[in-house]
Amino acid sequence: MSMLKGFSNAFKIQELRKKILITLGLVAVCRLVSQIPTPGVDWRLLQETMNTIRESSGGGMLDWFSVFTGGALDQCAIGTLSIWPYISAQIVIQLLSSVIPSLEKLKKEGESGRQQIAQITRYLTIVICVVQAWGIAAVLMNPARLGLGNVQIVTTPGIGFQLMTVIGMTSAALFVMWVADQITTFGVGNGGSLIIMINIASRLPSAIYSAWERYFGHGSLQATKSPVELLILLAFGFAVVMGTVMLVQGVRKVPIHATRRSMSGGNSYGMQQTYMPLRVNYTGVMPIIFAQPLLQIPAMLLKKIPSESTGFLGALRTFGDKLGDMGGSLHLTIYAVVIMFFAFFWVATQFNAVDISENLKKDGSYVPGYRPGRATAEYLDAVMTRLTLIGGTGLLILALLPQILNGWMQVPWVIASFFGGTSLLIIVGVALDTLRIMESHLLVRKYDGFLRHGSLRGRTGA
Repeated sequence: MSMLKGFSNAFKIQELRKKILITLGLVAVCRLVSQIPTPGVDWRLLQETMNTIRESSGGGMLDWFSVFTGGALDQCAIGTLSIWPYISAQIVIQLLSSVIPSLEKLKKEGESGRQQIAQITRYLTIVICVVQAWGIAAVLMNPARLGLGNVQIVTTPGIGFQLMTVIGMTSAALFVMWVADQITTFGVGNGGSLIIMINIASRLPSAIYSAWERYFGHGSLQATKSPVELLILLAFGFAVVMGTVMLVQGVRKVPIHATRRSMSGGNSYGMQQTYMPLRVNYTGVMPIIFAQPLLQIPAMLLKKIPSESTGFLGALRTFGDKLGDMGGSLHLTIYAVVIMFFAFFWVATQFNAVDISENLKKDGSYVPGYRPGRATAEYLDAVMTRLTLIGGTGLLILALLPQILNGWMQVPWVIASFFGGTSLLIIVGVALDTLRIMESHLLVRKYDGFLRHGSLRGRTGA
C-alpha cells in the first residue's frame, strides 16, 4: 500500500508528473522506432528462419541479442542497434581514459572536459553504428555466413541496400541517443538505462505467453511440463530478485574523519565523522556484457569448420560446439572464469585508490587508524579487492542461473533470461535508481516515500 500511495503522490506534484509523462512519451517513441522494419528485408521470412534456428540449436546469441534489442532484431527494424552503440562508445572511452593521459586529463577539467569527452563519445558512436549496420546488411544479403540458411531475406541485394541499411540504422541509433539525452535532461532517471530496461522488459509478455504454453498448453498444443514446476520457478525467481536487490544496494561504509572548517578564513575547528560508500557490485553488469560475446563469437566462428573435418580442425570444431553449448560444463566453466576476470579488471581500471587517498589528504580527511597517503590507498585497495570477490561471486551466480535453467531444464531463453543475468540486474538496478529519484521529489515536498520505513537506495545512492 505504501508503494501504491507513493505512485499516487508522484502524480500530485506538477513538476514530477510532467517529468514522468515526458519520460513515458519518449520511451514510447523509442519502442516505435524498434518496430519499423528495414526497407528491402522480408522480415516475415527472417522471423521464420530465426525461429527455426532457435528450435534446432537453442538460439544462443540470437536469443541474447533479441532480448536486449527488445525484439527489434527478429524483424530487422531500423532501430535494431538501439542505444547500444552509444553505450559501447561510453564503455570504450571510459576504459581508454584509464590508459590515455590526454583523456584522463580531460576528465579532471570539470564541465568543459566532460563536454569534450561527450563529443568524442558521439563521434565514436557514429563509427560503431556504421560498422555494425554494414555488418548486419552483409549478413542479410548472405545469411549462410551465420548459419541462417540459403534463403532470400533481402529482396534486392546490392550496394544500394547496404548504404540504405547503414544510413537508416545509423540515423535511428543517433535519434535514440538524442532521445536518451532528452530523458536524462527533462525526464526521470538516466535515459540510456531506461531505454535498455524497457527493451528488456518488452519481452516479458512473450515470456509469459511461452510459460503459459509450456505449463498449461494453448489451443491444440499440450502442456509439456507440470504447473508445479512453474510454482517452484516463481518462488525461486522471487528469491533471486531479493538477492539481486541486496547485491545492487550493498555497500561497505568506510569511516572517514573530515576536518570542519569555518565559513570565513577556512580555519579548522573540529572533526566531522562521515563515511565513504564502496559498492559491493562496483562493476555493475559490465563483466557479463563482456563475457557473453567473448565466448559466443569464437564459438560461432569455430562452427564454420566443416563437421567432417578431422585432426586439429576437427578438434577445434568439437571445441566450438562445446563452447557454444550454453548449458555445457565447458561453457559454464570458461564463462565463470571470464566473468571473474573482468570483474577484477574493471575495478582495477576504474577504481583509483591512490587518487582517492590524495583527495582525502588535500581535504584534511583521513581513515581512522591509517596514515594519509600510501597507507590509506593500500587499505582502500584491500577493501575493494575483498568487495570485488564478494560482488563478483554474486554476479557470477546471477549470470549462471539463466544458463543452467536453459541448458539443464530446457526452460526457453525468453523465460530463463528473467531469472538472472544481465536482464535482471539491469531491470532491478534501473528501477531502483528511477524510484530513488522520484522518492527524492516526494520527500522534498513532505510526501511519504515508497517505503514505510527508510528510503530507497539505487546503484548511485549512498
